[in-house]
Amino acid sequence: MADATGTRSRAARFDDEGVVTGEAVTLDVRPASALIRAGGAAIDVLVTVVLIVGLLLALSGLQVDEAAARAIIIGGLVFCVVVLPTAVETASRGRSLGKLAFGLRVVRDDGGAIGFRHAFIRALTGVIEIYLTFGGLAVLVGFLNPSSKRLGDLLAGTHAQVERVPQLPQTAFGVPPELAGWATVADVGRLPDPVARRVAAFFGNVEHLTPQSRGRVAASLAAEVTPYVSPVPDAPPELFLAAVVALRRDRDLAALAIEDRRMAALAPQLTAKPVGFPER
Repeated sequence: MADATGTRSRAARFDDEGVVTGEAVTLDVRPASALIRAGGAAIDVLVTVVLIVGLLLALSGLQVDEAAARAIIIGGLVFCVVVLPTAVETASRGRSLGKLAFGLRVVRDDGGAIGFRHAFIRALTGVIEIYLTFGGLAVLVGFLNPSSKRLGDLLAGTHAQVERVPQLPQTAFGVPPELAGWATVADVGRLPDPVARRVAAFFGNVEHLTPQSRGRVAASLAAEVTPYVSPVPDAPPELFLAAVVALRRDRDLAALAIEDRRMAALAPQLTAKPVGFPER
């Protein structure tokens, strides 16, 4: 994307597929919603309030004059509200206690780790939008922004992304025992990759289908797979599809293992220096 001067813009943008950098690379990340960010911010604010209360309690036990007490209070507030959040986010590359609890991280708009400048701008702006307005300004800007950015993110060029994702369920299965004999002589190598991906997607979502839809989709996919399989077993459509995808996966895995062993055997010859080549 070029600007008015013809130079290439390196800023990232957000679309339905995720974060797209200035180099047109789509990042597989999910921006955090305003509600999740509010929960993390609430924990951070609570920790800050506890630190401030502890500072006031410690100050009450000191015998200092009014001017010194005022200076200590102001210095403590600046440390708890600005210095400490900046140091924590800089050292942890965008994490804090609240973000750690909700699985969030603040990153630059291009997906890179934030630095001191980004953390300082966010902390300094947070004094106004979080503490002076009791979070009202941050919530308003966050709900109006498509990427749930608060004012500090807009000024610093950052956003919060979700790093904690649920573990994918294990859906792998083997060739059904009823078709074990057929699997020893079957030819499934001609099955096109797009068709194989549709069959794999069917088994990934099969638990969410009604029995009628499940049978109808299985029969349709079986009819699509049949021309690429030889011989075709006498089995129900879903059982036939399960055997085909499992057999194809096992044979692809075996082929990759053979290739790895061959490359490992060739590694000494590929990395060795020519005969008589001087050592430097």
